[in-house]
Amino acid sequence: MPTDSPAAVVPRPLKLAAAVVAAEGLALLVLGIAEAFTIQGSRLVLGLTTTVFFLLYGVGLGAVARGLSRASTWSRGPAVFSQLIQLLIAYSFWGGGTKAVAIALVVAAIAVLVGVFRKESTEALADNPEKDHPVL
Repeated sequence: MPTDSPAAVVPRPLKLAAAVVAAEGLALLVLGIAEAFTIQGSRLVLGLTTTVFFLLYGVGLGAVARGLSRASTWSRGPAVFSQLIQLLIAYSFWGGGTKAVAIALVVAAIAVLVGVFRKESTEALADNPEKDHPVL
């Protein structure tokens, strides 16, 4: 039996990637709450669906961040997928007054992708049924 605690076997790049994903999830939760306060009767359905989407996506990213922080194998795919989507979203913000938003999104996505694909992170996330544990 290993004597290391689970936190000790999670490499630093993976912990940093988990922190960035957690921050992204928190930002989406804040955006969802802010959207809920701006819902108007003329756009009720749009406001409600946007609010629910932001809240669910934020909670999902929180679960992925928790999985990354525990080096759970399942968390790698959703983390990479969400960052690739984020790069596409950043492209849509490029230009005009939203260029700073695009840069922030790109920097965060690249930081997570680099953290997840580092050698030590890849080894920690390798499929090992004896090591892997569910997030909940």
